[in-house]
Amino acid sequence: MTDDTARARPAAHPGGLFPRRRHWPATLGKLRADVGGGVLFLVLVLFSWIGPLLYPHDPLAIHAHHILAAPDARFPLGTDALGRNVLARLMRGGQATLAISLWASAIGLLAGLLYGMTAGLGPAWLDRVLMRLLDTLLAIPTLVLMIFFAAIVPLNETSLALLLGLVAWPGIARLARNETLAARERDYVRAARQFGAGRLYIARVHILRAMLPLVIVNATFLIADMVLGLSGLSFLGLGIQPPHASWGGLLNSGAGLAVIGSWWLIVFPGLAIFLAILAMNMLGQGLLARLEGEQRG
Repeated sequence: MTDDTARARPAAHPGGLFPRRRHWPATLGKLRADVGGGVLFLVLVLFSWIGPLLYPHDPLAIHAHHILAAPDARFPLGTDALGRNVLARLMRGGQATLAISLWASAIGLLAGLLYGMTAGLGPAWLDRVLMRLLDTLLAIPTLVLMIFFAAIVPLNETSLALLLGLVAWPGIARLARNETLAARERDYVRAARQFGAGRLYIARVHILRAMLPLVIVNATFLIADMVLGLSGLSFLGLGIQPPHASWGGLLNSGAGLAVIGSWWLIVFPGLAIFLAILAMNMLGQGLLARLEGEQRG
């Protein structure tokens, strides 16, 4: 065999009998953050609503002989200070936490869009008045507002969703106003105005449609904020009231007992809150990257 022939022959594949393994890291790297976040959030939803069907245990049932039992085969996540099944309570708490967070996000989005688009499409004096009011609200710390309203209204799932939604809308309102001001100067909006289209038609058909992708992205971040806000209120005792469960409430009830060794009372609720926030932030970041890629393209 000549030297030229040896040089022409391709080298052996470094992967040996399994060459495709070289491409696995690249394949995993191509997974989108929005897909991972969406799947993770779906898992939490299935855990909260389908889980009780597969694990039908009463979250309020007291097992007097199994108080503060560590995780085992009978109680996979242990029991609390009253002998209640932590896994069953974590599922039920997930229903309350996620449902309230989703409803609060919807309320905040709707109120923020209406306020912001009204300011952006209205006359200059109305825009100035509405923005000064908005600046005043944004200057007040969110936690202070939530504690203030939670202390004066009855605490239930409906009032908590309204409370969180009404606290969350100012940020969405500013975004909607800025996007409306930018969209109203585009050629197709000016053309619609020249042909006699009213403000309501322009807002619904042109401006809202143009800002919809950005609204969806911010909605995912808003859901994460609502989960964190509700969990914070519940941890302070101002959220879902006992004996009903929520992830923040489980953290509150288990915080003191974890010091004496009952680690499962804070680890599992804290993990659920962390995963919900992580899922929504991954979804939002992935959608934002996809949106920016489409705009550059």
